[in-house]
Amino acid sequence: MSEETLLKSDFQVVPLSRDTLQERVYRQVSDLILDGQIAPGQLVTIQSLADSFKVSATPVREALKRLAAAGALTLVTGRAMGIPRLSLDKLTDLKRVREEVEGVAVEWAARNRTRADLAELERLDARLEKAVAQNDISAYLRSNRAFHFASYRASQSPTLVAMIETLWLQISPYFNLLRESNNYASSNEQHRALFLAIKMQDPVAAKAALRADIEGAYAILSHMLQG
Repeated sequence: MSEETLLKSDFQVVPLSRDTLQERVYRQVSDLILDGQIAPGQLVTIQSLADSFKVSATPVREALKRLAAAGALTLVTGRAMGIPRLSLDKLTDLKRVREEVEGVAVEWAARNRTRADLAELERLDARLEKAVAQNDISAYLRSNRAFHFASYRASQSPTLVAMIETLWLQISPYFNLLRESNNYASSNEQHRALFLAIKMQDPVAAKAALRADIEGAYAILSHMLQG
C-alpha cells in the first residue's frame, strides 16, 4: 500500500460547521455593539452575557477576546469590558478609512443593485423616518445599521461587507452620542440621497451622499472630543 493510499484511507475529511456556539455568541455580542446597545461608558461582564445568552462562560470569554482584538471592546476592570475610549486621532483615521472603503461599496451598489435591494432600502428608509418622528433612538440605531449594510450588501461583495463590519464595530457605539445634535434627522436626508443614487445607478452621487453622512457625524463627534 502506498503512502498516498494510506493517508486517504486513514483520514476521513469531514466538513466542519462554522455555526459553533462560540460563533453564535460572537455574532450576538457583535450585533449588540453594531446596534448601539452597548454604549460608551457601559460595562459588560462575561457572567452577565453568559446569563443572558444562557451559555457557559467559555464561549463568551472567547467571543470577547475576538472583539477586543478587533478593537471593539477593551478590558476596563478585571471582570468587565467596555467600549474603548475614542480619541480624535482614532476618529479621524476611522473617518478616512470609512469614506474610502464604504465609498467603494456604495459605488458598486449603484452598479450592481437588484430590485430586491431597492425594495429593502426603501423599506429601511421608511423605518428610519418613523424612528426620527417618534424620537425612538434604539429603533433609529438599529435601522441605521440595517440601512447602511443593506446598501453595502447591494455591492455584491461579501469581502467588502466584512471589512466594513470591522470598522463599524469600532465606531457605531459612538452614534449614541449624536442624539442631542439633530444629526439623526439630517443624516436621514443623506440616507434618502444615497437610496436615490443607488436606485438611479449613479455611483458618483452615491459616494457623495455616503461621504456627507460620515462627515456630518464626524463633525459633531470631533467637536465633542475637543470640547
